[in-house]
Amino acid sequence: MKIQGKHIVVTGAAGGIGRALVERFVAEGARAVVAADYDLAGAQATAEAAGPGVTARKFDAGQEADVQDLVRFANEANGRIDVFFSNAGVTGPAGGPLETTNEDWDSLWRIHVMAHVWASRAVLPQMREAGEGYLLNTASAAGLLTQPSALPYTVTKHAAVALAEWLSITYGAEGIRVSCVCPQAVRTQMLVAAMGQSEGASDVVAAAGLIDPEDVARTVVEGMADERLLILPHPEVAQRMAFKGADHEGWLADLRAKI
Repeated sequence: MKIQGKHIVVTGAAGGIGRALVERFVAEGARAVVAADYDLAGAQATAEAAGPGVTARKFDAGQEADVQDLVRFANEANGRIDVFFSNAGVTGPAGGPLETTNEDWDSLWRIHVMAHVWASRAVLPQMREAGEGYLLNTASAAGLLTQPSALPYTVTKHAAVALAEWLSITYGAEGIRVSCVCPQAVRTQMLVAAMGQSEGASDVVAAAGLIDPEDVARTVVEGMADERLLILPHPEVAQRMAFKGADHEGWLADLRAKI
């Protein structure tokens, strides 16, 4: 899909990947962009920096009513939504089942999984009626591989990938395109927070190859042009996926050795 002339909604737009995508969509000729975030001041700063045609909106990804309200607002402001980029995310706590509370699980499940479900529920009717549309969901390389330091993050990101696959299979014949963005280490405030939670995280990030949000934005636009399901800003993620598929036990052993 080409971006020019499209109406796009981006959540998690106050900074990082979301802000970079808003700016890139504007540069690519989007007709209108709604920049949504829980941090309204940050979303407004994104809108001001990106230029005319961008509107900021306060938004809580963990509440279905907010997702519905965002879609309603975007429709009233700019008409039918062509692209919904469900990008909001949180780091969540480090640790496994012994350290993670039910409240933590509920929060990450809502933001990393149900926000995508609610977005698709809200925009699919208008996209199906039009015979076209694009659902973009941000997951993570952790959703394809794993992040040993953070169980709830890993599990919910796996679910986000599975959801994107299902949506693509089920609605692809109706003209609905789906992409799942799975970056690894990106220079954002979210990464800084995650590094502060886990001992040795700096070494892991260095090995992963740190890239900028603008690099992700460029890869996303390229992936949308090709209408790829998996958009991988880090090429080594595909290599690790191939290793995992070819030798699952060897992949597990390799990870165990690094913990």
